[in-house]
Amino acid sequence: MSLQTISYTPINLGRWLVWTSFGILLALAPYVFPSGGSLSLLSLMGTTMIFALSYNMLLGQSGMLSFGHAVYSGLGAFFAIHAINLSTSGSFFIPLSFVPLIGGIAGLAFGILFGYVTTKRSGTTFSMISLGIVELVFACSLMFPGFFGGEGGISADRVFGKPFLGISYGPQIQVYYLIAAWLFISTAAMFAISHTPLGRIANAVRDNPERAEFIGYDTQRVRYLMLILSGFFAGISGGLTAINFEIVSAENVSAARSGAVLLFTFIGGIGFFFGPLLGAVIGVLLTVMLSEVTKAWLLYLGIFFIMMVMYAPGGLASLIMMNFRLMMNRLFTPLIPLMIKITTASLILFLSLVTLVEMTYHWSLESAQGSIVKLFGTQIDTAQPLAWIIASALFAGGAVLFIRSRPAYMDALGEANAEIERRIARGAA
Repeated sequence: MSLQTISYTPINLGRWLVWTSFGILLALAPYVFPSGGSLSLLSLMGTTMIFALSYNMLLGQSGMLSFGHAVYSGLGAFFAIHAINLSTSGSFFIPLSFVPLIGGIAGLAFGILFGYVTTKRSGTTFSMISLGIVELVFACSLMFPGFFGGEGGISADRVFGKPFLGISYGPQIQVYYLIAAWLFISTAAMFAISHTPLGRIANAVRDNPERAEFIGYDTQRVRYLMLILSGFFAGISGGLTAINFEIVSAENVSAARSGAVLLFTFIGGIGFFFGPLLGAVIGVLLTVMLSEVTKAWLLYLGIFFIMMVMYAPGGLASLIMMNFRLMMNRLFTPLIPLMIKITTASLILFLSLVTLVEMTYHWSLESAQGSIVKLFGTQIDTAQPLAWIIASALFAGGAVLFIRSRPAYMDALGEANAEIERRIARGAA
């Protein structure tokens, strides 16, 4: 064999570095956040990440806006928790580590069933049919208590059988590592699917379905296959949710849960593979931590979503990649003064808005407990007009500063991006 017949495929070091870092991050997270509450939060983030990635297979990769994705996750969770109960009673045995596969198979099966109907149409019609499906399943969850458990749901004990190598899945850290393992496997699998011919043609169907049909592809079949695969991974997320919480209820198949995953995925960024991962982390932090701090958490979440739609429709991932692109082309430094100015204005606007909202909530809902509200380490008397005047003045000042600083920043950002495009054009020439 001559040396000419030996070839070496270049190794994508960047991709290996990213995946290795992702695995190390999952492995070391419990050591950075070792408390029981932190482990529960990390476990919830892990299941939500898989759920958001599976949803992005529909919205981000295939252009299907679904309002009923919780059906596949929720039904997968119900089948998984029944599998746990059957294993506990001895009627059927499956190791807990593989219970998420039961959820995945259930999600895949219902994807085959419901997807055959929903993918017959695209666009708004698909969205409305998916909303009808989730409402139908939610109604059935209350009509058939034998399987769904009624309003109380189905509970289970994840600790059954003899421990294997000391692993009983009783401690939360063991459950976390199970979720982390499935998260890594599912993320790698979904990333691989996005680079297959099916994933590529799904992008084509998303961008220009008429042209995809013109070159000979059945767009309905492509959407159908992507929904089936998405349902499989959503079912895995549901199975892990059943293991984590040891209870599944009608809320798991509700439209509210479908709306939440849509919200998280969009916040993270549907145009980037890692966007849903980022959106799941931010979404869980906002919903869990804010709900413990303030009663107005839904208002803040709604405002945050509106701001993202208005000023960063590409999600948080687009902001990260945009700034990374500027830094790689050495155009980030000139923008720093303008960024500081607009960030300062945004911070003033945000803090004053939070102050006004919290004062309003306390004054309208908790005034019987006194007029004092604790905020940012200080006590504010909502009965004093001066507090309202100062907060309103700061809000108005922040708004004026933001409005005045934004055009200069956007012009500079546009010029920087135009310069990058010119460099790319010169390089191509």
